Amino acid sequence: MPSKNMLPKGQRHHSVRAEYRATRGVEEAVPLPVPVLEFEDDADPDHDPATAIRHFIADPAAAGLRLDQYLAQAIPDISRARVQLLIESGQVRVNGNPSKPKIKLVGGEAIEIEGAPRPEPLHAFPENIPLDILHEDKYLAVINKPAGMMVHAGSGATEDVRNHGTLVNALLHHLNSLSEVGGELRPGIVHRLDKQTSGIILVAKDDSTHRKLGEMFSNRRVAKTYLALVHGHVAKDDTTINLPIARDLIRRIRMTTRRALESGARTAVSHVHVLERIASAYGNFTLVEVKIETGRTHQIRVHMQSLGHPVVGDNLYGAPHNIPNALDPESPLSLDRNFLHAAQLSFLHPQTSKAMNLEAPLPPELQSFLETIRTAK
Repeated sequence: MPSKNMLPKGQRHHSVRAEYRATRGVEEAVPLPVPVLEFEDDADPDHDPATAIRHFIADPAAAGLRLDQYLAQAIPDISRARVQLLIESGQVRVNGNPSKPKIKLVGGEAIEIEGAPRPEPLHAFPENIPLDILHEDKYLAVINKPAGMMVHAGSGATEDVRNHGTLVNALLHHLNSLSEVGGELRPGIVHRLDKQTSGIILVAKDDSTHRKLGEMFSNRRVAKTYLALVHGHVAKDDTTINLPIARDLIRRIRMTTRRALESGARTAVSHVHVLERIASAYGNFTLVEVKIETGRTHQIRVHMQSLGHPVVGDNLYGAPHNIPNALDPESPLSLDRNFLHAAQLSFLHPQTSKAMNLEAPLPPELQSFLETIRTAK
């Protein structure tokens, strides 16, 4: 009986040899990276960015991209949603004409953007969200943030779900005062943790404390220690990663160490110490302690990926969504957050000079995951 995959009778003589020869050695075209646009500030002290008009020519790499897609990649710190709002409000013109977000570019178009590429900051508001407060005095508070909670709403957020459920919303409900140095959307926030990273975060209650803490972070006088579980066995017991970090030009939500020689890359130093190497039915893993000298975006996640050992659960940087079990293929393991936890914070209190050493234990979901792979032999 003929196979169902066979060509119909009369067409079986057809060969793909000609198509093969025509494409042999021809590599698939890789899209060009979209260069980031740099806008210079107007030297006029009376210059109002809200009414400024910025002119530029679409890069050849814009060919084939939607207008909103190109602008979101080319302008740092602006979301695609915000780009679409600017376009829909008539603040973006292509070759002198108002345009729509979905038009396709060919490269070389004259583009104008009127007004600032970011909306005015929102006013954060209090919400009754439980908080794990490790320490509180009249100057500052130390919080154990759970994974899944954003520290504050983004600059492109509106009065919807993106401006609810953040650490700032909870702080405004629980604390009697917060510093205003960070602006109305980020009261009290001195430093940040990624949404899917748990652990210790420091909050300032007044502007003087905030500025002193900011200076301490800048001068590397705050010791931050993280625990991470990574894929594979890290070879050396102690490793220092000194690789500058920059934004990925292709996927702007990612950071990368591959642009280390470019001017936009920022110095980043991480010290990795192996605590435990685990051989499991789910594969090899290493539990590491990471001390960071700098606090770049996604620093530990990017640095561990650069070693070939992505953080477990970190799908953005190469960790698998599901981890197969060699003994039971029908029972894969998954983690819906990053196995990265800010476990310790040490500093001298900026107002009292008292030595502060705070610790936050691994949350239950990470403890459970760790025990699962340890016992899967």
